[in-house]
Amino acid sequence: MTAKIISGTEVARQIREEILTEVKALEKMYNKTPGLVTILVGENPASVSYVTGKQKTAKELGFHSIQDNQPMDISEEDLLNLIEKYNNDDSINGILVQLPLPKHINETKVLYAINPDKDVDAFHPVNVGRLVIGEGVFLPCTPAGIQELLVRGGVETSGAHVVVVGRSNIVGKPIANIMLQKDKGANSTVTVVHTGTKDIAKYTRMADILIVAAGRPNYITADMVKEGAAVIDVGVNRIGTTPEGKAKLAGDVDFENVKEKAGIITPVPGGVGPMTITMLMKNTLAAFKLSVNK
Repeated sequence: MTAKIISGTEVARQIREEILTEVKALEKMYNKTPGLVTILVGENPASVSYVTGKQKTAKELGFHSIQDNQPMDISEEDLLNLIEKYNNDDSINGILVQLPLPKHINETKVLYAINPDKDVDAFHPVNVGRLVIGEGVFLPCTPAGIQELLVRGGVETSGAHVVVVGRSNIVGKPIANIMLQKDKGANSTVTVVHTGTKDIAKYTRMADILIVAAGRPNYITADMVKEGAAVIDVGVNRIGTTPEGKAKLAGDVDFENVKEKAGIITPVPGGVGPMTITMLMKNTLAAFKLSVNK
C-alpha cells in the first residue's frame, strides 16, 4: 500500500492563515503587530534568497518587518551594537541574524548577544535549556515544523518509538528533546542514531516514527523502514540538474521505494522545507504575545 503523503506546503499554508487571523485580532487589540528584523551581512546569494523569503512571508502576514543589510566588512563590535539596538527596540519582537557570517566574526558570540525573548530561531542556550526542561517559549523552527507535520498528519506520537537519524544542534538534538516531552504531539520514546552508531538499520527498523536528518541523499532505503511507519525526511541534497537547468533535489530517504512501505511520508521538496519559515513566523508571533503580556 502506498503511503499517505504529508504536504508541508499545505500544512504551512494552513498555519499561515491561522497566524494572519491572529495578527489581525491582536492589531485591533494593541494597535501594533509583531516585529521581525532580519540582519544580513554581505551578499551571499543563498543567504539573500533565504532572507528575501522570510521578509516576504512576514509582510504577507502583516508583520512590522525590517531587512537590515550590512557590509561584509562590518566589525564584530558594530554587529553586536546593532543587535543591542534591536534588543532595546520595543517594536521588534524577533531578531534573526542570517548565517553564515564572515570569518572575522564569532558566530557564537553574535547569537548569544540576542535577547533570548527575541531569539526566534531558538538557538540561544537559554532557549535550548528551556526546551530541554519542557518550558520552551520558542522551539527551533525546523524541529517545530516536523512536530506540526506529525500532529496535523494524524500521527499518534504518545507512546510511539521515534528514531532520529542525525544529532545536529539544528535538527537532531532538538527534535529528540521535543518528542520526549510529556505533551501533545510528543510523549514518545526516543532513540538517536548517528555516524558512531553500529548497525543503524537495526534501530530504524524499530521506528514507529522515523525522522531523518543525515545529510546523505537516498540514505534510508525501504529495507531500513518498518512496515507502516511515519517517515519524516528533513534532507535536501543537490544531486545534479534538470534538463531545464534547475537544481535536482533528493531527500535523505529513498522516497520512491520507501513510500510503498511506509504508512505516511514527507516528500522532498514540499515536505519539511516549507515549514521552517512558517514556524519562524509563529515564533515571532509568540514573542509579540510575550512582550504585550509583560
